[in-house]
Formats: sequence, C-alpha cells, structure tokens
Amino acid sequence: MSFVRKKVIKPEYDVIVIGAGISGLTSAALLSRAGLSVGVFEMDTRPGGYLAGFKRKEFRFDSAIHWLNQCGPKGLVTRIFDFIGTDHPTALSQPNIKRYQGDNYDYLLTDKPDDLKEEFIKLFPHEKKGIERFFKDAKQIGSAFDSLPAFTRSLETMSLLEMMVFNMTRLKFALVFLKHIRFTGPEGTVKGLQRYFKDPEMLKIFGSEEELLSCLVPIGWAYYGDYQSPPKGGSQVFPEWLDYAVEKMGNDVYYQCRVEKVELENGQAVGIQLNRKGEKFSVKAKHIIAACDVETLYEKMLPETAIPKEVKDKLHNAQLYSSAVTISLGIDCPVEDFGLDDAMLFIVRDDVKRTEHNLGDPHKAGISILAPSFRDPSLAPAGKGTMTIYCYASFDQDDKWKTEVDENGNLKRGEAYKKFKQEFADVLIDRVEKKLGKEIRSHIEYCDIATPITHWRYTGNRDGSLMGARPGKANMQAKIAGHKTAVKNLWLGGHWAELGGGVPIAVKSGMNAALLVIKNLKPKTYKVMAKYVDLKITKEEADQSGVLAEYDNSWVQELTPAYKKAEKTLNDSD
Repeated sequence: MSFVRKKVIKPEYDVIVIGAGISGLTSAALLSRAGLSVGVFEMDTRPGGYLAGFKRKEFRFDSAIHWLNQCGPKGLVTRIFDFIGTDHPTALSQPNIKRYQGDNYDYLLTDKPDDLKEEFIKLFPHEKKGIERFFKDAKQIGSAFDSLPAFTRSLETMSLLEMMVFNMTRLKFALVFLKHIRFTGPEGTVKGLQRYFKDPEMLKIFGSEEELLSCLVPIGWAYYGDYQSPPKGGSQVFPEWLDYAVEKMGNDVYYQCRVEKVELENGQAVGIQLNRKGEKFSVKAKHIIAACDVETLYEKMLPETAIPKEVKDKLHNAQLYSSAVTISLGIDCPVEDFGLDDAMLFIVRDDVKRTEHNLGDPHKAGISILAPSFRDPSLAPAGKGTMTIYCYASFDQDDKWKTEVDENGNLKRGEAYKKFKQEFADVLIDRVEKKLGKEIRSHIEYCDIATPITHWRYTGNRDGSLMGARPGKANMQAKIAGHKTAVKNLWLGGHWAELGGGVPIAVKSGMNAALLVIKNLKPKTYKVMAKYVDLKITKEEADQSGVLAEYDNSWVQELTPAYKKAEKTLNDSD
C-alpha cells in the first residue's frame, strides 16, 4: 500500500490533525464519523508514528510494540475502534507472556498467573503469606484495569455535574494504585517489595524494575487475559486501517507534509503553514488537533508568546519515559530454532546492582528478546523468522551517541555514530547468544539498529522518549498532561495529552481530543458519542441515532511482503 499521495492539498477543513500516528488517526476517524471535514498532515511517508513499522527483504518489523493490552474483546481500544468500524484488525490473546531469566533462575508468567504463584510458594515456602498478598494485590490492579473502558472520557469533555459523578466513581479505581504509587526508584521499589517478601533471591526476580507498580501490573493484566499479540501483519495494520477509514469517509491524509507554523488570529488557531517537498501551502481550519511532539508545537510552530513560559518550563522538566536501543533481525531459520516462543524473554545479570539494570550500559542492562514471527508467521518468508532485541538507553550517553553538531546546532550521524551503535548492538547480541546457547550472527540476513537518536528523529519526542510523560506524583502536580492549550481551538492529542504510554493511552487521547472538537462543532453528535464512550448505549444504538456519517466496513488487509511473494511464486508455478 502506497501512502505518499500526490493529491492536491485542499485550502480549508473543519479540523486539521497534525500527525498520522495512531492517536491522530483515531481523532480523524472519529471526526469523520461525526460528519466533519478533516485533513491529516504527516511528515513521514506512511502512517503510524511509533507503530509505522518497516519492511526489508520480505521481512516485516514492528517499530516499538512488544505486546498490546486493552485490545481484547472488552478493551477500550477495541470499543473505540468498534465505533469507527467493525472491520478493524483484531489482536489475539497471548497465552505465554514474560519469561524472567537470570543467571540462576527462570520463571514464566502466563495467562494463568496462579501457576507462577504456586511455583514461587514451592520454592520459597517461608514467604508464602507475602507471595499470596503480592498476587492478590496484583489481581486487584488487574481488576481496576479491566474496568478502564468505563473511565475513558477526559474530565475536559465533561460538564460540572458529570465531573462530580465521574470523580466519585473513579476514586475506587484510583485507590487500588495509591498504596503502591509511592514506591519508586531503586530504593523505593525494594522497600515496596519487602512489604511482601524479604528473601534476596525473590527480590532478584524484579531486580530491574524501577517502581513497585511495574512488578504488579503485568501479573494483574495476566489475571484478566489482557495481553494480546499484535494482529496479523503487525501493529502497523492498525494505522493502515484507520488511514483507509478516514479516506473512505471522504477525508484526506497527506504524507511528506511538514507543518512549520500554526496560524493565529486574535489568539485563536485558524490554520497551518506546511512544506511538502519544498512547496509551501496554507490550510485553514476551525479547529486544530496537534497529535505530535508538544515541545516542537510550542517552540517551533507557535509564536514565542503564544504559550506561557511556565507551561513550557514544566514540560522541559517533565519526567519522561526512557528511550531504547532496538535491534530488528531478519534470520534465515525459524525463531523456534533458538528456543524462543510467544513469551517475551527478559534476561538480567544477577551480579548487577539494581541501579545499573536500566542505565544503558549494554554489558549490564536488562535485555528483552522477542520472536514476532513465532506469533505471526506472515512477518517472515517460509522457513525464516524475525527477532527483536532491545534494552533501555539514554539519549545523552557517550556524547549523544557520538553524533556531531553542525553549524546550525543539528545532530549529524557520521561514521563515529554508526560505529558506536554497531558496537553497542554487538555486545547485546553476544549476551543473547550466550544466554540462548545458540549462534545467531551466521543466521542474520538483515539487521536494523535503532537508537534513542533514531526515535528522536522520527517522532521529535525529547530525548527519544518512547511514550512521552510518565504517570507519577511530580507530573500530576505539575499538570503536565491535558488536551486544552493556551491557544483557543488548538488541542493536544497523542501521548502528551495524557500521562502514560502505549496504544491504549494514544487511542484514548485521540478519542478525547476528537470529542472536545465535536462538542464545539456538533453538540448533538457529541452527546451520542459521549453516551457510547460512557457505556450508556451500544454501537447499534449510536448508529441508529441519525447523527453519524456512515462507514461501509470495506477494508481488506493487504498481504505482508512475505505472503505476497509466496502467492506470486504459487501463481507463477501454476
């Protein structure tokens, strides 16, 4: 599917969306269902943002997805996508989730987490009571997440009465997390874990986690079957479907369009100026949703005085999710040959201090290994496979990955950068080979190494952050997240509008940004959509309301490169 469309750019829309990541496209699809005219402008050549993925030599790779949640039958992502159209891609439940492997232990978390609990009790009988409390608390957290679809709507979209009712019901949801949220950082996490068990060998299992909730949440999700593998074809088929739905409903998604300026009149957003391959355009709109990096928006697209300095300062000081190094491998044999399956394999060194697991030293960092083609054989040619190796890393380490700075202050990726990232990747591959007891290098047909510099280049997110601002006391007190801006009719979408990360937060953010615009432009349609989001009416009732534009559910997923080649070979042989 080609996304670099050369169609003429229209001069005006009801709504402009900056960014064709999954959040921006979710906004655009919902706005389209509301009957509004929408133009989406994306600087890349394809949709998806972090979900864009890429293909090389008949291999298809996901950019950043290791697993999904809230994409099951009852999940908030599925529910929002259902509202757009029932032809959306479907994520499949994942039975084997995460294998914790150190030098002297090997434990597997599955969709039956009580099996892991019983294994722990058998090995550490003196910690039985604490282990049982640990898993009980994890299950409570899983139950809270299971109710998340009822808490999807942002307070910014609500009336005062709705806020009061919502806050009362949300309190029960929040209380489950409050007793754990203060246990962060290396020392705090240890203190939190020691509330359950003291045995040093048990503490090692979660030795790389930087907060107590990171230890509990995966087990909680497992209790409620809330782990899904990406749909067939990889997570990139989500934005591909959304792109199709937006276009099918008569709206436009433009690629290779870099938005340079948000136009203002009397303090109100009225349009954008953009550059498409050297050609300048001006496009007007009643509302603009910026589903892009918020600091780029505030500091490059808007006048200096449009956003208060204290707001920009808070963003500069916000606590962000880490970046990472990701190695994507196309290999000449099935991944099963290396002993891998659908579980994420997470390996750590037992002799490394807790503070060193996530500092980006390839010799010491915890490493995650995935076998995407085990979950989805369509990602690789027959008899071959894909493997992903990654670890957390810092944007600033080793002088920003040995990049150079040009006369304009831009980072240049020269030979020193290429050499350094290859050396970094070599250390990780050496460690994985040693752990698996298998030689990998001779089987590599294709290798891509993405660093924090890579993530920064493609998203604009400060320091190459994978998901924006983290949940936590500091960011909450600073009121980092929100959809409203100081500029009238300019709204935030994407990860910067809501604390947290992953597909569910991006989709939730896109939905709320769309609701705010629809509330202003189409109040009757807003009421129907709000009722659906609040679980008060079904999709069928919403469709029968008479206020929504139709979508014909006609998307047909394209074959992956590997399956296209296999089909062509089969046809040629007939």
